[in-house]
Amino acid sequence: MRTEVRIVASAAALPEIHASGGLSARRTGPHTVHLIGTAATPLGGDELDITIVVGPGARLAVRSVAATIALPSAVTPDSLARWHFQVDSGGDLDFDPEPTIVAGGAHHHTITSVLLAPDARLRLRERVQIGRSGEDNGGWRGDLIADLGEIPLLRHRLELGAGTATDDPLAAPRALESELRYPDDRPVETTGLTETRLPLAAGGTLLTRTSSLLAVR
Repeated sequence: MRTEVRIVASAAALPEIHASGGLSARRTGPHTVHLIGTAATPLGGDELDITIVVGPGARLAVRSVAATIALPSAVTPDSLARWHFQVDSGGDLDFDPEPTIVAGGAHHHTITSVLLAPDARLRLRERVQIGRSGEDNGGWRGDLIADLGEIPLLRHRLELGAGTATDDPLAAPRALESELRYPDDRPVETTGLTETRLPLAAGGTLLTRTSSLLAVR
């Protein structure tokens, strides 16, 4: 299945939503949109393309009504989601959906591209859990590409779960939380070997936290 969603927020009107396939969205407030699954997706072989644009001076909060569950199909375990975010001058985007659960031995790949105006604001949070109860053989890869106008802000890739370079059945993490904030001038902060917040050269910070299970927050 191919899924396409486009959400456009403007300062003078309610968010505009266009959707087809297994994912849709609903306006749940003047500046809030919730993503809603309309069919089982992503299954193996599925592709999702989601574009979120916040126009000049607009603000938008994006949430989801439930976790996303990636499952294998009879043909392939692999699925792909492409997320495109654009926040224009003076815009403010707060993106914080429920986690993605990679279940049943599925392998899910997420490619996230972000284009920010220099005076835009962004909080972009992603949470991933490998497996439901008793499952740990799925895999996930996330590529994050963020630009501040024509200046590269971040190039980042993480892999989690079965088949990755750090996979260890005894001790490898199976859960991830990642949060990109811009602007943010907080300094480096680490908590043991599992949590790090790093400042970015062009501004903003990237928080990465790994564990065996996602914490309830």
